[in-house]
Amino acid sequence: MQDPSPDELKPEPVTLPALAPDAAMLAVLHEDLERAAAYKKAARAAATHRAYGSDWIIYTDWCRTRGLVAMPAHPEQIAAFVANQAASGLKPSTIERRVAAIGHHHRTSNYPAPTAHPEAGGLREALAGIRNEKRAKKTRKEPADATALRDMLAQIKGDGLRARRDRAALAIGMAAALRRSELVALTLENVGILEHGIELYLGATKTDQAGEGATIAIPEGTRLRPKALLLEWISAVRVLEAEVARTPAEEAAVPLFRRLTRSDQLTGEPMSDKAVARLVKRYAGAAGYDAAKFSGHSLRAGFLTEAASQGATIFKMQEVSRHKTVQVLSDYVRSADRFRDHAGERFL
Repeated sequence: MQDPSPDELKPEPVTLPALAPDAAMLAVLHEDLERAAAYKKAARAAATHRAYGSDWIIYTDWCRTRGLVAMPAHPEQIAAFVANQAASGLKPSTIERRVAAIGHHHRTSNYPAPTAHPEAGGLREALAGIRNEKRAKKTRKEPADATALRDMLAQIKGDGLRARRDRAALAIGMAAALRRSELVALTLENVGILEHGIELYLGATKTDQAGEGATIAIPEGTRLRPKALLLEWISAVRVLEAEVARTPAEEAAVPLFRRLTRSDQLTGEPMSDKAVARLVKRYAGAAGYDAAKFSGHSLRAGFLTEAASQGATIFKMQEVSRHKTVQVLSDYVRSADRFRDHAGERFL
């Protein structure tokens, strides 16, 4: 008699019945299930929900003008949509978010997402092609490093309200490696004035959708002097609003960098992120730089470029920039180190 093979000795797999909640279970768990649904909804940041909503409107408008049904959609229809969006100059990340929004609305309506369709290969290729094309065309904006920023600050003359605000906004934006959206979102509550510098307390940001926040330390400085420039702006506003009565909560919520009218009257509204970009371009151009090569991102890039050139470690840079990975930071360090200890230094 032949011994059984090892395969024959393996137990037969047991298939368990799928668990389906019955009406009684659903009734008992009703409140907890509602809470679970709320937690699921909160898992995706509020900003993403808002973006998904606007993305869906844009997509359905596109469908309506072409006589198409928005849902369920074949992947080729979505491929045509993303091609249209790319032709309008949108960034690949925005286009991919719109595809994600379309998929989200499909799933919540019990349809499979177009990207999960068996014939989605063409859509994936279209998205990859858009990414590659944009990557080839991408030109990195000039960084407003320490030298450039000093030149820009030197163009801001006088001690008027606009001059003080512009100097402080540029200095803080660069010193804290802030995105322009983060800069204009700051309120008085986010600022701590300390003996040796400033602390900025940030809430949920682009890379912090869980809302854990971050604290950024800014040294007092002896060259760009971000602390002194910020205090000059804050003190000017306080003198101007000495008679304005606010509760502590209202005072905390006041925007740090506020919009000014054409006649330099102070408003209660924050600067817009586009105003920050215009600010950078204006003073870069005034300082003799090519304004077209500068943007709001130049402040953040300027900090990282300067820190890398001064020998700061990636991890110290990351403390300020709050990048989730060090890949982007390593590019700045490599650029700064390109001629340092060069392999050909001793013989070229």
